[in-house]
Amino acid sequence: MSEVLNVKYNNQPCYDIVFDYSFDELTDRISELGYAGRKIAIITDTNVKGLYADQLLSIIDTVASKSLVYAIPAGEENKNLTEIEKIYEVLIENHFDRHDLIVALGGGVVGDMAGFCAATYLRGIDFIQIPTTLLAQTDSSIGGKTGVDFKGYKNMVGAFYMPKLVYMNINVLNTLPGDQFASGFAEVMKHGLIKDADFYMWLIDNMYEIEEKDPDTLLYMVKTSCNIKRLVVEKDPTEKGNRALLNFGHTIGHAIEKHKDFSLAHGECVALGAVAAAFISWKRQMLSMEEYYEIRDMFVPFGLPISVTDIDTDEVVRLMHSDKKSDGNSIKFVLLKRLGKAVLDSTVTDDEVREAIKEITWTEDFE
Repeated sequence: MSEVLNVKYNNQPCYDIVFDYSFDELTDRISELGYAGRKIAIITDTNVKGLYADQLLSIIDTVASKSLVYAIPAGEENKNLTEIEKIYEVLIENHFDRHDLIVALGGGVVGDMAGFCAATYLRGIDFIQIPTTLLAQTDSSIGGKTGVDFKGYKNMVGAFYMPKLVYMNINVLNTLPGDQFASGFAEVMKHGLIKDADFYMWLIDNMYEIEEKDPDTLLYMVKTSCNIKRLVVEKDPTEKGNRALLNFGHTIGHAIEKHKDFSLAHGECVALGAVAAAFISWKRQMLSMEEYYEIRDMFVPFGLPISVTDIDTDEVVRLMHSDKKSDGNSIKFVLLKRLGKAVLDSTVTDDEVREAIKEITWTEDFE
């Protein structure tokens, strides 16, 4: 039996997040939403296509008048407007109209791109999210953020556009490579650090079960993480205020991601950014030294980095100021007042950032 969270938008029920161990309830959910007998396009990527596209297509075929699969090339480097145009062409050639449905099957890149297509094709077509990575299940599939990168600047073009359903099959995480699982776990840790100290401690206490991908443990972890994000998003759906707390670790993290030309996974950069933000919090005497080092060191057993090589500090600072999260000349930073309590701060100086980057930059003295 599946479990469900409902997400509200403007204080009205908007969409369900369904947690299950299979796709068994998907056809019922699609029919309940009114898409039986409509055309349905599954947008995925070349990695996920070989794993789940045929299975999902056979399920959707039972309710759709016509169904198809289109796979974008896998990888962040393909999250651009050129690939979006190709999706538009597929939809146009197959005569999709406003009553039809897009299904995003994949990780964060697929969800962002399929959602952006849904938001802009014919000025809006419905879509649902079927996330297949830990990062997408616990973060990017929830909250209606869609978009693409532009000339290397992450998510610079996009829209807030809510899905009609988020359907999570927890068992798909079993096919996720270890580095991708770790990447998603950075977002899970983030949710605990900014909003729920007890959940953060639960993650540490259940480290072995998480690494072994125990199904019930993963279900609790994913659902709790989603609920934290749900509560934040419902209060600020278009990020005019405290939704920005979800950017903890992303301010420096995005700049490092761009600086390293996306050679590091998104979650790895979030982990590095989280360590840097926690360091600034410690230096401002918001966290104790012991709390800072505990936060830093707890990323390690989950396969996440706490240091990085070959960083040009001034370039990272420059990239931070060009990021969409900046506000004029100030950077909107998320700091930790304490474990489980994050605050927004626009007074962090470039010198503080440079010191934090130095803290996470590993160098070896060969002399």
